[in-house]
Amino acid sequence: MKTGKNYKFWFCTGSQDLYGDECLKKVAEHSRIIVEKLNESGVLPFEVVWKPTLITNEVIRRTFNEANQDEECAGVITWMHTFSPAKSWILGLQEYRKPLCHLHTQFNEEIPYDNIDMDFMNENQSAHGDREYGHIVTRMGIERKVIVGHWSDPEVQKKLASWMRTAIGIMESSHIRVARVADNMRNVAVTEGDKVEAQIKFGWEIDAYPVNEIAEYVEQVSKGEIDALVEEYYDKYDILLEGRDPKEFREHVAVQAGIEIGFERFLEEKNYQAIVTHFGDLGSLKQLPGLAIQRLMEKGYGFGAEGDWKTAAMVRLMKIMAEGTPNAKGTSFFEDYTYNLVKGKEGILQAHMLEVCPTVADGPISIKVCPLSMGDREDPARLVYTCKEGPAVAVSLVDLGNRFRLIINDVECKKVEKPMPKLPVATAFWTPMPNLQTGAEAWILAGGAHHTAFSYDLTAEQMGDWAAAMGIEAVYIDKDTNIRSFKNELRWNSIYYR
Repeated sequence: MKTGKNYKFWFCTGSQDLYGDECLKKVAEHSRIIVEKLNESGVLPFEVVWKPTLITNEVIRRTFNEANQDEECAGVITWMHTFSPAKSWILGLQEYRKPLCHLHTQFNEEIPYDNIDMDFMNENQSAHGDREYGHIVTRMGIERKVIVGHWSDPEVQKKLASWMRTAIGIMESSHIRVARVADNMRNVAVTEGDKVEAQIKFGWEIDAYPVNEIAEYVEQVSKGEIDALVEEYYDKYDILLEGRDPKEFREHVAVQAGIEIGFERFLEEKNYQAIVTHFGDLGSLKQLPGLAIQRLMEKGYGFGAEGDWKTAAMVRLMKIMAEGTPNAKGTSFFEDYTYNLVKGKEGILQAHMLEVCPTVADGPISIKVCPLSMGDREDPARLVYTCKEGPAVAVSLVDLGNRFRLIINDVECKKVEKPMPKLPVATAFWTPMPNLQTGAEAWILAGGAHHTAFSYDLTAEQMGDWAAAMGIEAVYIDKDTNIRSFKNELRWNSIYYR
């Protein structure tokens, strides 16, 4: 997946000249050591770049504006080693336009009880300086991430690494372009939304194309290209004929190969990173895109079904944020289908007609060709598998008419009790936190959609931080959710965000 940027984060240390040059030399030395050790930790997904100590209005303002102009700078980490008069930061903060983290730390981990003196006190004032700085950021109403603890603590480093991924999501949001093939499914409410407001809030561009314009790209794919990709499919996946004629089966698979190549060529040529389709408007396409869309998602494209551009953009965004996660388990589009309501075994079976990303697969992936009543086309080929176990997050971005709301649900993915041999789609099974009854009730009260953007590799905190940076409402459904409190939260939010 390409973002086109070699992102880095600037480390900016605040101080003042009240204690002389010798103090400032120590401030710079300490700051450099912190940056070096953070980069050597192996925990952070992006490089931290040390910047000279900031002590004046002019220098602070110039540094923040340089950060704005540097395309590789994805955010600034600030730390006040000593006291830094906060009015010096006002102009710089006013003009700064990128993610901001306040690392509330100090160079020393422990108070040096035996030899602490006033020189040490004067030179090590993070508990003092960070509060002065924090006050002005709060007074100015600037969104930022505050991380507290010693810089060498692995937990602090993990929090910083987590915020970096959110910051990349904030930066890349304005580069997301969604191609809408056809339009929204007729009479469906939740997949609709204000595309102009989405561009204002998130920077997304959402454009519509007639289905036959993209179908032309599919028709222009050569037989040689299709045959080569089909061979790749047959080498990579299990082939489940299930009584179908092998030649006829391969022909159906070849249709999806042509769609994958044609769609990707269209998206690359026109610079789109996400796509939506609609089974009710397929034009000259021979099949509903299934295997083709699954493969495109695996390559990093966002997807939403039935015209759901909001979920398509969120899937792309979350794939960007999760990129490079060690031992990644995957990110995908999903849809709620049916419940298991047996006591002690509650959960929601997740799938879609065809389009679930293979990154979430657990075990072998197979190709099936099966009838599909939706779409009125020939039997489409699709990838079939079950998904991994473990904790994950499912989110739904909804348009409430006067504002957007991001609903964030912690879920626990499990294996179903028995195989489902007659269900020819990729599936996941999860229980929403804190349990099915409370989780589903809260989701419905919040107006959540039946489509979700889902990831094993991101957290509710990361998604909430992204929403805060975008200036939209976020509600959490997790182990602590209580319906009475949740209803009150929705009421209070309706006043704050109106």
